[in-house]
Amino acid sequence: MINCPRITIAGLGGDSGKTVVAVGLCKHFHKKGLKVVPFKKGPDYIDMAWLKEGAGYPCFNIDLYLMNDKQVLQSFWLNTRDADIAVIEGNRGIYDGMDELGSVSTAEVAKLLKSPVILVIDSTKVTRTIAAIVLGCQRFDPVVDIKGVVINKIGTPRHEEIIRKSVERYCDIPVIGAIPRMKDVKFPGRHLGLVPPQEHFLAKEAVDKASEMVDRYLDIDMLISIAKS
Repeated sequence: MINCPRITIAGLGGDSGKTVVAVGLCKHFHKKGLKVVPFKKGPDYIDMAWLKEGAGYPCFNIDLYLMNDKQVLQSFWLNTRDADIAVIEGNRGIYDGMDELGSVSTAEVAKLLKSPVILVIDSTKVTRTIAAIVLGCQRFDPVVDIKGVVINKIGTPRHEEIIRKSVERYCDIPVIGAIPRMKDVKFPGRHLGLVPPQEHFLAKEAVDKASEMVDRYLDIDMLISIAKS
């Protein structure tokens, strides 16, 4: 039986901000003295390096294309037996997979691990429509346990207020946090994705800023409660 509290950080696509949130959470929990074990959905090794940098602990791949259900469950169980919390970062959009059925998607991994999901959504040039998008994600596969939303790249307090009230009214889930547009919390990218932390001379500072962002803008107590659910 898997008893470790866990949370899946998912998005609607690439560059939504889920890596910064996931790394920031790992660093936050690590600073609090918790043993946090990070996982990355897919055969990604660069995001893994950033997650390891945040958690102070190795990151593990879990992928339903390269592994069967039993292997994913066994790996997760073995690596979280003495952990306080696990942070799972998805890839691409939450329902993106190998075919029209969404096989091997982040959603399928979350269902297999019975992990609650937090959606990180880029709010650039959009307000109330975010609620429609979240509602669509909830109804697309009701088995996926979407428990909350992090709104990224908020422009103004009014921008946040409209989105927050819309999501909480129409989707009946909380907005866990609202992150403003920030130029100094960014992991540099290139053609293959992010630059590996060992090639980034300010990697520690970038991870620390991600942690500060999480501390300031996310409801950590609510996140932990969701992870324990």
